[in-house]
Amino acid sequence: MKSGSRFIVSVSRRNQQNVQVARITEKGPEQGANHTHFDSRKSLLEIFFETLERAIIKFIDPPLHLSVDPNHVLCDNFGPVDELSPTECDVIHGSLSILSCLNGVYIRIGPNPQFTTNGPHHYFDGDGMMQSLRISQGRATFCCRYVKTNKYLFEHQVGSCIIPNIIGGMQDLGPFIARATLYVARAILGHYDMSKGFGVANTSVAFFGGRVYALCESDLPYEIKVKDDGDVITLGRHDFNGKLTLNMTAHPKVDPDTKEAFAFRYWATRPYLTYFRFDANGNKHPDVPIFSMKQSSLSHDLAITQKYAIIFDIQLEVDPMNFIRGRCLVSVDPTKVPKIGILPRYATNESEIKWFDAPGINILHAVNAWDDVDDDGNEVIVLVASNILHVEHLMERIHMIEPCMEIVTIHFRTGVVSRKSMSTNNFELPVINQAYVAKKNRYFYSAINEKRPLKSSMVRTIGVVKLDITASSENNTKDRNKHIVASRMYGENCFGGEPFFVARDPKDPNSEEDDGYVVSYVHDESSGKSKFVAMDARSPSLEIVVEVKLPQRVPYGLHGIFIRENDL
Repeated sequence: MKSGSRFIVSVSRRNQQNVQVARITEKGPEQGANHTHFDSRKSLLEIFFETLERAIIKFIDPPLHLSVDPNHVLCDNFGPVDELSPTECDVIHGSLSILSCLNGVYIRIGPNPQFTTNGPHHYFDGDGMMQSLRISQGRATFCCRYVKTNKYLFEHQVGSCIIPNIIGGMQDLGPFIARATLYVARAILGHYDMSKGFGVANTSVAFFGGRVYALCESDLPYEIKVKDDGDVITLGRHDFNGKLTLNMTAHPKVDPDTKEAFAFRYWATRPYLTYFRFDANGNKHPDVPIFSMKQSSLSHDLAITQKYAIIFDIQLEVDPMNFIRGRCLVSVDPTKVPKIGILPRYATNESEIKWFDAPGINILHAVNAWDDVDDDGNEVIVLVASNILHVEHLMERIHMIEPCMEIVTIHFRTGVVSRKSMSTNNFELPVINQAYVAKKNRYFYSAINEKRPLKSSMVRTIGVVKLDITASSENNTKDRNKHIVASRMYGENCFGGEPFFVARDPKDPNSEEDDGYVVSYVHDESSGKSKFVAMDARSPSLEIVVEVKLPQRVPYGLHGIFIRENDL
């Protein structure tokens, strides 16, 4: 952010459409007070609703915490960008033509608000936008598209924010009731169909059952399609022939051999968690409600083995009663003992679920899990995951959560859950070779987070690291860096995001687990330029073998995926 500047909400036109778009733009001190222009074509009723929204901001909202202040949250490369039609890119290092395994599409998704106001806005509230790079025959085509959710389409038509922010707008009871009243009034007047959902599809992208989905755990998946020219279109909200209701996790796990997908949804009322799966053709099987989960839990991820599904009951809770207690919708219960639930992955009910107390283990992202036995031949499950040591900071001071990569062993006979720390170096967003999901693996790759963000409460990633899981059992040493076998820093003022591993030849049964490339987007905050990089996963320095210059900056975003040409 430039010295002496701040941000205002202004109005601009884009995409050659007659829709006025409120955007955050930089404003110098000489320009006067913040203001919002109005589209003269809006109805009087719409202007009335907007006037009420501004009154809520001015008279009811408490002072904005930095975590929900859009001028702070959406600064620099966390700020939104506009859509971009398919645009061919220059390869500035290496050659794509000799890396046939990269033929396909790399998509990273993240929050990118279509509109923003001076009211509360959490980073996770932004509309989902997909940043895709289509690679074919040595050429690369970049495209940037919103997921056309029900929320996006309605607000695009109206020309302003309509749907209350799920996180930012639920920090205080009074403003939430006021905004909810406006929202319900619109629905009663027929302005908005609540049955079509209000999610933002901004968290992750998944491929299963031959389809690609944009996901956010507050809604159903949105099916998307990558066209031959590199464009990405939204086909619509997908309920799997009416069998999927309410919402679904953004992190389903896909078995690489059976092609089945395993997933769940969490909710604020009982059953707090419901487990389900999809067959190889994408057909959803019946729900398995988990009534033995006694409290709400923000269960963000799960893991699978060949025999089990593993769910996490952590200290983060999602409870509407928090408003009555004077807390935020998402809060932490420090008295709660986290638990790990083990359920046969083909279970039709919860009768066989086993719960294990797991003090101090709050898992947001699982690396992998597999079935194993201990030295006495007793059944155990080995789980590798990122444990959030200070989960209380997740929603407001995410840079202080201190993720710790750990190996967790769950002993069926004794009920003991043991832990081994691999690293406390602020690693997050872990990925593996997808062919090893639910099987014992050796390597994984993780983003390296900066420890003390200078400009935003959000976290930027300064590099990528490769860790060797087996080192923890082979070396009885306190030097946790022994697990780090390769790393790459992006350089001064350069930041990336979640990496993704692409195998060189996934059909070769004799190929090594780490034979492939680690890919990511990288942004240079000094120049304002972004690029796509592919790194040799076997190189001790994760040597960059290909760089592609992108036609516009790519915000840091959240999760991504690489989908091969033959799957497209």
